[in-house]
Amino acid sequence: MPSPASQRRSVLVSRVRIAESTILKEGERIVVQIGDVSVGVFRTSRGLRAYENVCAHQGGPVCQGRIVPRVREVLDHDMRVIGQDFDEDEMHVVCPWHGAEYRIDTGEHATIPHIALRRYEVDESEGQIYVSI
Repeated sequence: MPSPASQRRSVLVSRVRIAESTILKEGERIVVQIGDVSVGVFRTSRGLRAYENVCAHQGGPVCQGRIVPRVREVLDHDMRVIGQDFDEDEMHVVCPWHGAEYRIDTGEHATIPHIALRRYEVDESEGQIYVSI
Protein backbone atom coordinates (compact mmCIF):
# COMPACT_ATOMS: atom_id res chain seq x y z
CA MET A 1 0.00 0.00 0.00
CA PRO A 2 1.44 3.44 -0.93
CA SER A 3 2.31 5.79 1.89
CA PRO A 4 0.30 9.01 2.35
CA ALA A 5 3.35 11.01 1.27
CA SER A 6 3.58 9.14 -2.04
CA GLN A 7 -0.14 9.69 -2.67
CA ARG A 8 0.22 13.49 -2.53
CA ARG A 9 0.36 15.22 -5.87
CA SER A 10 3.49 17.22 -6.45
CA VAL A 11 2.93 20.87 -7.22
CA LEU A 12 5.02 22.18 -10.07
CA VAL A 13 5.75 25.87 -10.08
CA SER A 14 6.76 27.46 -13.34
CA ARG A 15 8.31 30.90 -13.60
CA VAL A 16 6.95 32.37 -16.82
CA ARG A 17 8.16 35.53 -18.58
CA ILE A 18 5.07 37.58 -19.35
CA ALA A 19 6.30 40.97 -20.55
CA GLU A 20 9.10 43.50 -20.78
CA SER A 21 9.24 45.72 -17.70
CA THR A 22 8.93 48.91 -19.76
CA ILE A 23 5.39 48.14 -20.94
CA LEU A 24 3.90 48.18 -17.43
CA LYS A 25 3.93 51.67 -15.92
CA GLU A 26 2.93 52.53 -12.34
CA GLY A 27 -0.86 52.52 -11.99
CA GLU A 28 -1.34 50.17 -14.94
CA ARG A 29 -2.03 46.46 -15.37
CA ILE A 30 -1.82 43.77 -17.98
CA VAL A 31 -3.85 40.58 -18.16
CA VAL A 32 -2.12 37.52 -19.60
CA GLN A 33 -3.01 33.91 -20.20
CA ILE A 34 -0.59 31.37 -18.70
CA GLY A 35 -1.73 27.93 -19.76
CA ASP A 36 -5.33 27.69 -18.62
CA VAL A 37 -5.00 30.49 -16.02
CA SER A 38 -5.75 34.16 -16.68
CA VAL A 39 -3.55 36.43 -14.53
CA GLY A 40 -3.67 40.17 -13.92
CA VAL A 41 -0.37 41.89 -13.15
CA PHE A 42 -0.49 45.36 -11.59
CA ARG A 43 2.32 47.84 -10.97
CA THR A 44 1.74 50.07 -7.95
CA SER A 45 3.96 52.46 -6.04
CA ARG A 46 4.72 49.48 -3.80
CA GLY A 47 5.77 47.14 -6.62
CA LEU A 48 4.26 44.40 -8.75
CA ARG A 49 1.23 42.33 -7.77
CA ALA A 50 -0.27 39.36 -9.63
CA TYR A 51 -3.71 37.81 -9.12
CA GLU A 52 -5.80 35.17 -10.79
CA ASN A 53 -8.33 36.96 -12.98
CA VAL A 54 -11.26 35.42 -11.09
CA CYS A 55 -13.42 37.42 -8.69
CA ALA A 56 -13.97 35.75 -5.31
CA HIS A 57 -17.61 36.90 -5.47
CA GLN A 58 -18.93 35.11 -8.56
CA GLY A 59 -15.96 34.35 -10.79
CA GLY A 60 -15.98 37.47 -12.97
CA PRO A 61 -12.87 38.81 -14.77
CA VAL A 62 -11.89 41.03 -11.84
CA CYS A 63 -8.45 42.06 -13.10
CA GLN A 64 -10.05 43.60 -16.17
CA GLY A 65 -12.17 45.95 -14.07
CA ARG A 66 -11.83 49.66 -13.48
CA ILE A 67 -8.92 50.83 -11.31
CA VAL A 68 -10.09 53.46 -8.82
CA PRO A 69 -8.79 55.08 -5.63
CA ARG A 70 -10.41 54.18 -2.33
CA VAL A 71 -13.41 56.37 -1.52
CA ARG A 72 -13.48 57.76 2.03
CA GLU A 73 -16.37 59.51 3.72
CA VAL A 74 -15.61 63.02 4.98
CA LEU A 75 -17.17 63.70 8.39
CA ASP A 76 -17.82 66.93 10.22
CA HIS A 77 -17.12 67.43 13.96
CA ASP A 78 -20.52 65.82 14.76
CA MET A 79 -19.54 62.73 12.73
CA ARG A 80 -22.04 63.50 9.96
CA VAL A 81 -21.10 62.70 6.38
CA ILE A 82 -20.45 65.92 4.51
CA GLY A 83 -18.86 64.49 1.40
CA GLN A 84 -16.42 62.03 -0.06
CA ASP A 85 -12.73 62.10 -0.80
CA PHE A 86 -10.43 59.85 -2.81
CA ASP A 87 -7.40 58.16 -1.26
CA GLU A 88 -4.85 57.81 -4.09
CA ASP A 89 -2.56 55.83 -1.73
CA GLU A 90 -4.95 52.86 -1.79
CA MET A 91 -5.96 51.81 -5.27
CA HIS A 92 -8.74 49.29 -5.90
CA VAL A 93 -9.82 47.15 -8.83
CA VAL A 94 -13.58 46.79 -9.34
CA CYS A 95 -14.98 43.59 -10.84
CA PRO A 96 -16.96 44.48 -13.96
CA TRP A 97 -19.66 41.89 -13.25
CA HIS A 98 -21.06 42.98 -9.87
CA GLY A 99 -18.79 45.72 -8.52
CA ALA A 100 -16.86 43.73 -5.92
CA GLU A 101 -13.84 45.86 -4.96
CA TYR A 102 -10.37 44.63 -4.02
CA ARG A 103 -7.26 46.40 -2.73
CA ILE A 104 -4.64 46.06 -5.44
CA ASP A 105 -1.71 45.95 -3.00
CA THR A 106 -3.12 43.05 -0.96
CA GLY A 107 -5.84 41.39 -3.04
CA GLU A 108 -8.22 41.72 -0.07
CA HIS A 109 -11.86 42.64 -0.59
CA ALA A 110 -12.31 46.33 0.24
CA THR A 111 -14.84 45.73 3.05
CA ILE A 112 -14.51 42.01 3.87
CA PRO A 113 -10.76 41.40 4.39
CA HIS A 114 -11.07 37.62 4.85
CA ILE A 115 -12.17 37.41 1.20
CA ALA A 116 -9.26 37.84 -1.21
CA LEU A 117 -8.07 37.20 -4.72
CA ARG A 118 -5.70 34.31 -5.39
CA ARG A 119 -2.22 35.79 -5.48
CA TYR A 120 0.78 34.66 -7.53
CA GLU A 121 4.44 35.46 -7.04
CA VAL A 122 5.67 38.09 -9.49
CA ASP A 123 9.16 39.50 -9.94
CA GLU A 124 11.35 41.52 -12.28
CA SER A 125 14.76 40.59 -13.56
CA GLU A 126 16.91 41.99 -16.35
CA GLY A 127 14.09 44.13 -17.74
CA GLN A 128 11.51 41.32 -17.79
CA ILE A 129 8.45 40.55 -15.63
CA TYR A 130 7.94 36.96 -14.47
CA VAL A 131 4.98 35.26 -12.80
CA SER A 132 5.34 31.98 -10.90
CA ILE A 133 2.32 29.75 -11.31
